[in-house]
Amino acid sequence: MSELTTNDKGTIAESEIQTAALKAGLAVYKPVSGHSRADLMFEKGDGLWRVQVKWGRLSKAGDVVIVASGGSYLTPGGYVRSTYDEHEIDLFAVYCGALDRCFLIPISMVAGIHAIQLRLTPPRNNQRACINLASDYDFDGAVAQLGERRHGMAEARGSSPLSSTESPPVTQPAVTVGSNTFRDKLGYWMDRVAAGEEVIITRRGRPRFRMLPV
Repeated sequence: MSELTTNDKGTIAESEIQTAALKAGLAVYKPVSGHSRADLMFEKGDGLWRVQVKWGRLSKAGDVVIVASGGSYLTPGGYVRSTYDEHEIDLFAVYCGALDRCFLIPISMVAGIHAIQLRLTPPRNNQRACINLASDYDFDGAVAQLGERRHGMAEARGSSPLSSTESPPVTQPAVTVGSNTFRDKLGYWMDRVAAGEEVIITRRGRPRFRMLPV
């Protein structure tokens, strides 16, 4: 059997993600334009999520799923590497062919970076910092949290109206980020808040803190 091409992997991954989403009770849409940064759109209740689909490669040791979260495009000066951010994509849906397993990752985990690794087994030294356990991003479990994340963000806003603070008006909708990712990229998130964004920091999928610019 011939080796799968990049196009083959992309087609298979998209098909598997669509099937997993339908089984999970999501409505699935595809963009008409071929120039969209999103491959699919998920709908759940009153929420819509822009989804980028990726193929996950299993490491030689079989303990890590490696996902290329960036892309590249050809310019007159050569290939340029690009990444995704919250203004383009909401979720990364990953299919690992070697495991026949789907994952769903929030964009806050991969914004501005070219690759992410999902660890299938805990490290032997029990390290937790900078570790992304694949089980935390299993497709069905992540889908179940989509509604909770939206509800949690609404609660966070409602509990402390923006008008009641001394902070200047926030210039963009709030961005949600997990506590581990926030810690690992502290300077990046501080710069974004200083530029006028609101950031909701979650712990195990529930909002815990809200950061606003001074």
